[in-house]
Amino acid sequence: MTRHDPALTPIEELRANTAVPFERAHAMPKSVYTSPEFLAQEMTHIFARDWLCAGRADALPDPGDYLTMTIAGEPVIVLRDRDGILRAMSNVCRHRMSKLLEGRGHTRAIVCPYHAWTYNLDGTLRGAPAMTLNEGFCKDQIALPQVRCTEWLGWIMVTLNPDAPAPAEALRDVESLVGYLHMENYVEAFREEFRWATNWKVLAENFMESYHLPVCHAGTIGGTVDLLKMTCPEGLPAFNYHYIIKNDALDLTLAHPSNTTLTGDERRTTWLLSVYPALLITLTPGYFWYLCLTPDGPGHVNVLYGGGLAPEFAADPKSKEHFDRLKTLLDEVNMEDKGCVEAVYAGIRAGLSEPGPLSHLERPNFDFATWIASRIPA
Repeated sequence: MTRHDPALTPIEELRANTAVPFERAHAMPKSVYTSPEFLAQEMTHIFARDWLCAGRADALPDPGDYLTMTIAGEPVIVLRDRDGILRAMSNVCRHRMSKLLEGRGHTRAIVCPYHAWTYNLDGTLRGAPAMTLNEGFCKDQIALPQVRCTEWLGWIMVTLNPDAPAPAEALRDVESLVGYLHMENYVEAFREEFRWATNWKVLAENFMESYHLPVCHAGTIGGTVDLLKMTCPEGLPAFNYHYIIKNDALDLTLAHPSNTTLTGDERRTTWLLSVYPALLITLTPGYFWYLCLTPDGPGHVNVLYGGGLAPEFAADPKSKEHFDRLKTLLDEVNMEDKGCVEAVYAGIRAGLSEPGPLSHLERPNFDFATWIASRIPA
């Protein structure tokens, strides 16, 4: 089924869309991108229930380093505590419920900007001015609610769900596929944020398929790929992936000459991993980059964007040159993607548009649609 049926809800349309064999599959129905009600269901049943990525652990190297994020509308602080342990907690004061911290930075304590209630790095309340005359006030009974947080292969993973299986368990097949590259040792060079005018799933799907690379990225990385050398296996329960055997057009895509552990095609294979719901990783023997997505209404997405180099390139005497070249390249790739994904969302909103049949190179997109359909109740 490709045409919109007004008698069906978005989730009913999506389930009908994914009920056919992949060989006859079409792109997701328009309603799942444009419906505010469907987005509300995604926030409740996906973003509030799954592990989300806050970026790389090396973004918080020292005690007191922190960053902030929002999970399904819930403000969260992620920091490195005094013992060097990654920790996440509510970013809302226990007094009059002001937000506490903004952005990222370094602090010795968490101080509320409204009334200066002050919390230790473990979330316990250190001090509260002018509260001594309140007979019911007991400082020792007040603390910021803790949020589950763990490091997985160099990534900071956070969830509001106390029952979600740990990433090391849910994503063990990721390590089986790409563990030989040891992405936990890659060195982050930059971390930025931006907002694009598209639905979060449009951007996720764009990352999941490399069918668009020769055209959308003709000015950058399009020449490094051959559509006939892309492999798109069936996805796994918690993620999908595909991989490309790259040519020699870009040295940063390949293993550094000093790397003697990778052999054969391992030295030139690029992996594209889509960890549900919203962590998108490109991992090559030479560099990595990633996007972490947060929906901002049906028509916008907030994006955490970062990247860096494999340890051999980071340790090279020309490391600054390598970092600069990588950043320039990825910024250009991102701008090409921005034009593509914003054009797709504009097309989705057009009255005469309808989803078309998928290529065999878009198997990950079908798996993504199937996963979403499985998470949203009828």
